[in-house]
Amino acid sequence: MNRRFDPVDRLSGEVTPPADKSISHRAALVGAMCDEPLTVRNFLDAADTRSTLDAVLALGAGVDEREGELVIRGVGLHGAFEPTGGTLDVGNAGTLMRVLPGWLAGQPSGRWRLDGDESIRRRPVGRVVEPLRSMGAQVEAEGDRLPPLTVRGRRLEGAGHTLQVASAQVKSCLVFAGMLASGQTRVSEPAPSRDHTERMLARARAPIERDGLTVRVAATDELELDEVVVPGDPSSAAFLVAAACVVPGSRIVVRDVGLNWTRTGFLRIAERMGAVIVGELEAAPSAWDGGPPDAAGGDRGGGAEPSSDVEPAGDLDVRASPLEGTTVAPEEVPLAIDELPLVALLGCFAEGETVVLGAEELRVKESDRIAGVVEGLRGLGADIEATADGFAVRGGEGLRGGSFDARGDHRMAMLGAVAGLASREGVEVRGMNAVEVSYPGFEADLKGLLEG
Repeated sequence: MNRRFDPVDRLSGEVTPPADKSISHRAALVGAMCDEPLTVRNFLDAADTRSTLDAVLALGAGVDEREGELVIRGVGLHGAFEPTGGTLDVGNAGTLMRVLPGWLAGQPSGRWRLDGDESIRRRPVGRVVEPLRSMGAQVEAEGDRLPPLTVRGRRLEGAGHTLQVASAQVKSCLVFAGMLASGQTRVSEPAPSRDHTERMLARARAPIERDGLTVRVAATDELELDEVVVPGDPSSAAFLVAAACVVPGSRIVVRDVGLNWTRTGFLRIAERMGAVIVGELEAAPSAWDGGPPDAAGGDRGGGAEPSSDVEPAGDLDVRASPLEGTTVAPEEVPLAIDELPLVALLGCFAEGETVVLGAEELRVKESDRIAGVVEGLRGLGADIEATADGFAVRGGEGLRGGSFDARGDHRMAMLGAVAGLASREGVEVRGMNAVEVSYPGFEADLKGLLEG
């Protein structure tokens, strides 16, 4: 499906982004592990999260859908069923493919085959296969690297893991396995990554704690969590924020968006480039001691009282303003990984050069996002080139316009749309239907800001 996005004079009004995809995935999985029902309010209704709901249903959990909420009736930590036919279809959901094996690997018995669409079969899973095997798991992948992924339930032993690349998905997989393993499991990262799993499990009374860049978890018999409220997705909101930054004269308010400090890397980079973004972002802790921080900077370590208030959220007031180029360092990448294509877009409209370093992970997303961003924006008139681990943009001239291939990638489709609004001649986005994966209402929300 192709869509044309023509240049606009300004964006204005208010918008509420869709529910957070990462938190929705985790809420469904944790709910399936609980013995008592979990109510999830504002669960994201999109293709990726539907794949996760289908998976937990296939594993034996019940899902009751009501207006504005889900009730997930879990099977307990050790009660996952073998699906009829033996295969779990993850669709295009990379989070599900990489996180779910950690839970399945520690089941008393059973066999599960995880497979998905053509894009998923190109996305590597070796970074979960190898550490799970070190815990005694029986996990098989094509060439030990690519899906389909087959997991057989076995008794696991706790182990220490030192990740070479910061990854919330790999960390979450190993934490799930650690709850089912004997002894203690330790996961250390080279840089911070999203901490939604740690926050949610801490609220569910899991024996989990964090010390700096290391998370530790021990075996547990049950999780206790009665409600999760999912805030707006900051990764989806970022496309609206970027649009307001690059369309002159714009001012928008983004309502009820998640402000967890491990998800606001793009906002901080945009502010450094000169963007005017007003909102109460959660402060990054000076040191990671004990459990994940709450919105007030407190401790959410193991044993905390269950609560629906798992994540901080609030509003963002965004205004267009002159931008300047910047350099994004490797340690910033994990906290802005899904929004780095937008940094390239801002760079096209910024004075000077914008460089992103240490972003090799972009090559193994839903598409090769480094190649897609560089080829796509260059086709619209950008002065941009790929590097071994990122890209460099020489800005100041904006974008002419033209045709932009989404490559079947939802974030690339939204990038092309935002580029069209700020271009001189408009942009036709090829494959706009890819947005259904995470933001089905994206075009309607953009239209609302044009009429605001």
